[in-house]
Amino acid sequence: MRKKTLLAAALLSASALTLTACGGSAESDKPVASVSSDVATEKAATVLDQPFKKPDLVLTDTQGKKFDLRERTAGKPTLLYFGYTNCPDVCPLTMSNIAIAKKALPKADQEKLQVVFVSTDPEHDTPEVLGSWLKGQDPDFIGLTGDFATIQGGARTIGISIDEPTKDKNGKRVSMHGKQVIAFSPKDDAGYVMYGDDATADDYQKDLPKLLTGAKP
Repeated sequence: MRKKTLLAAALLSASALTLTACGGSAESDKPVASVSSDVATEKAATVLDQPFKKPDLVLTDTQGKKFDLRERTAGKPTLLYFGYTNCPDVCPLTMSNIAIAKKALPKADQEKLQVVFVSTDPEHDTPEVLGSWLKGQDPDFIGLTGDFATIQGGARTIGISIDEPTKDKNGKRVSMHGKQVIAFSPKDDAGYVMYGDDATADDYQKDLPKLLTGAKP
């Protein structure tokens, strides 16, 4: 694992780097553009040279109520991930790793952290389905669903690509999506740190105390 300083513009152009269906590795895993990076260290965090603005998304939460992402998470340390409940491996593992790390925090810090899971398959992931799935991870995680085009556009603003869900030969729904977790600072609501799907629970546990204050991990 490594810690890199990336140019946000380059990251956007290389957003297909992690565009893949959960459970598989395809040609889309290969980078489509070069990304500027510094020498690696033994950390999972990727610190962005130019932080992203938080996506301007107004979606529906697991209670069926409107949720304005920018408004509701303003001034709060926030981890944002796009995935889907039918994902067989990467999505549940990512959420589980974050849940484990969160539980290691003091209770007061747990309450500060906002973990937001946005569905990339909103046709299937109704508020009820999403809410039930997230309860198995952490009942305090925020689940959002809504119009696919809106979700896709919001993800694109932070360099994450999402394709419309399809069905495989067995009729199972498959969602091609970027697997990055973006951390937003409570200081300015900017997305300044990125994690890939190789980040472990230990990685998040080490970094969360710093992310809670907006410090670099």
